[in-house]
Amino acid sequence: MTDESEPMDFEDTDSVEAPPQEFRALRDVIIERRDKLPRRLAQVAAYAVESPDEIAFGTVASIASAAKVQPSTLVRFAKAMGYKGFSELQVVFQERLRDRPSNYDERLDAFSTHSSGRPVTAAMLDGFGKAAIRSVERVCERIDPAVMDKAARILADAETIYLLAQRRSYPITSYMAYAFGKLGVRTVLIGSPLGIDREVLNFAGPKDAAFAISFTPYASSTVDHMRQVSVQGVPLVVITDSPFSPLVPENGAWFEIVEADFEGFRSLAATLTVAMALTVSVADLRRGREKQNLHTE
Repeated sequence: MTDESEPMDFEDTDSVEAPPQEFRALRDVIIERRDKLPRRLAQVAAYAVESPDEIAFGTVASIASAAKVQPSTLVRFAKAMGYKGFSELQVVFQERLRDRPSNYDERLDAFSTHSSGRPVTAAMLDGFGKAAIRSVERVCERIDPAVMDKAARILADAETIYLLAQRRSYPITSYMAYAFGKLGVRTVLIGSPLGIDREVLNFAGPKDAAFAISFTPYASSTVDHMRQVSVQGVPLVVITDSPFSPLVPENGAWFEIVEADFEGFRSLAATLTVAMALTVSVADLRRGREKQNLHTE
């Protein structure tokens, strides 16, 4: 447990007037106010967004230990968010889980509620289709074009692009490797069954770039690979789901994408949309530079 070095008189007047009663709204408030919070409260904020299930089910002692703060800091954080105490804030995290199926069998059972006399397969197609549409519409509305342009230029400037992802995110980097290969862009797809990814990444340097994807719960290998290339001075582009994600780079470009779900199952529709837009943009930028170089010779 770390020592509390923060002053204990954080003003309640700096808290939100009406505390959110829904998790997404609370998450938005935490993200909006994170830069104004004292260091220890910001530490709790990061843990709360990264580990909402632990906040929902843990005790004050266990949560404080995991977040590496004193138990009193949890109370101060709750009051900073506008709640009377930590238990009142914890209820919001618990409500988030109340209607969510807790395991895959329960998720599958829940599909029958959507059939309404139709074949279950039709209900699934409709549900997943609508979730994908919501995800893509939301990401197109929210992503800053300037960040998109910055990310494309980072990747276009690279001699080699290292693609980092595991588990659910791996199909995205796998498809990017295929598309980049067709477009004549040199890449290295990390995820070798030989277990030599760290050794392969030793070749990455400032003239290259790394593109990484990971969502909660973050793949430990992807986090480790990101830390390695960051130390090596490799320019970074990241897709993740939270400003508190361990993948968010200090320098570079990153995108926050939260996919809509259907009965707890999330697609990759929005993530693939952004990834493919970047892939083709990189190829287009490189082709434009090649044409310009031909004209200047």
